[in-house]
Amino acid sequence: MKKNIIALLLLVAVGANAQTPTTDNTSSKNEVVTADNVEWGWLNPLRGDKSPAAGKLWGDRTDTLASGFLVKFNKGFSSPAHIHNVTYRGVVIKGLLHNDDENAAGQWLPAGSFWVQPAGEAHITAASGEENLAYIEIQEGPYLVKPTDKAFDNGERPVNVDESNLVWLNANDITWVTNKSKVETAFLWGTHKDNQLRGSLIKLPTNFEGEIKNLSTSFRAVVISGSLIHQFYNEDEKNSLEPGSYFGAKENTTSRISTDKETLIYIRSNGDFIIN
Repeated sequence: MKKNIIALLLLVAVGANAQTPTTDNTSSKNEVVTADNVEWGWLNPLRGDKSPAAGKLWGDRTDTLASGFLVKFNKGFSSPAHIHNVTYRGVVIKGLLHNDDENAAGQWLPAGSFWVQPAGEAHITAASGEENLAYIEIQEGPYLVKPTDKAFDNGERPVNVDESNLVWLNANDITWVTNKSKVETAFLWGTHKDNQLRGSLIKLPTNFEGEIKNLSTSFRAVVISGSLIHQFYNEDEKNSLEPGSYFGAKENTTSRISTDKETLIYIRSNGDFIIN
């Protein structure tokens, strides 16, 4: 059964993301951005306050390199049909979001859900929750919005995964989480071999106290739900990280983590990390 589940995950990851990047073009550093210290602007400055708000976490979406940012939607928001010049991945943090063809029936993705929007494909984005927040990342910039008459097919296909359809694995299934931690993971994209770029959701249990050691050149984590206390090893400063917060880590850096409730984090890394 376990082999069948892992085979299914690999099929989804490879088949749905034909052009998934295998390496990152940026290196991470030890940094923390708490949710209440996010710098906000407009996602599409040309539309002003008709655009969703965008909050910087890492990188610069107006530059040419990879970046990750928050997007905040008002209740009832629905965009005109449009395309983007780059593929992006998203994880819902709060509310209900729909991202699909303009004629598609509503598929409202709740917190913890994941989607991929290929470059060049026409779509709309809508929100119906009281508060609607998502984490978005791109492999290269700048992130631009263009009209549908500029649409093109880049070979990728869209993905919408409701959080109820995620497959969670624990220490019996994977080698980089110790048995005592009771941590679970859901693979989202990429491959967990060599030093390849990948994205995963990590579920930390209530009252977890442990460490995450980064073994890769690029490690970036975003709190999706719950909350945690974060502290870099050998540093005094502690930060309380609520949903929408971010921390990055240099290679061979250890982060001390504790929770008082079940907490979900998204991790994008250019190689391995160890949780214990």
